[in-house]
Amino acid sequence: MKKLLQTTGIALALGLCFNLNTQAQSKAKPAAKKAPATKAQAAPKQQELTDMSQMKTYYMALLKKGPYQPTDTAEVNSIQRGHMAHIRKMAADGKLVMAGPFLDNGDLRGIFIFDVATLEEAQALTQADPAVKAGKLIMELHPWMSQRGTTLP
Repeated sequence: MKKLLQTTGIALALGLCFNLNTQAQSKAKPAAKKAPATKAQAAPKQQELTDMSQMKTYYMALLKKGPYQPTDTAEVNSIQRGHMAHIRKMAADGKLVMAGPFLDNGDLRGIFIFDVATLEEAQALTQADPAVKAGKLIMELHPWMSQRGTTLP
C-alpha cells in the first residue's frame, strides 16, 4: 500500500509538471525553422533545461485517510467546516498554493501544495488542520520542486 501511495504521489507530481510544461510551451511563439544544431549549439538548450535558478521548492502534503472516521453526521460536518476554513486561511495567508481532493474515495484523499520556507512550517500548518487534529486525515509531507511562475490552466 505504501508503494502504491508513493507511486501515486510521484505520478501526480509528474503529471502536474507535464501539464505545466505543456502549457508553457503552448504559450511560446513558434520558432523559425533552423538548420539542425551541432553539439556545441545544443549545449545552451540543455543548460536551460537544467537551470536550477528557474526552479522553486514547495512542500507537498499527501492527505490520507486517518484512523478516526466519525459516523455522526454533525461531527463529520463540523470537522469538514473546520478543515475548509483552515484551507481558506492558509490560502489567504499565501502559504497554500493549491489544494484539492482525489475523487476515487481511496485511502489517498487529497493534496496540499505549500509555498513556505521550511518543511517544519508545512508540518505545523498540517498539524493545525482540524481534520488532522481529529485523526480523520493524516498527512505525508515531501519537498517538491517545480518551475517558478507556472500555473495550471
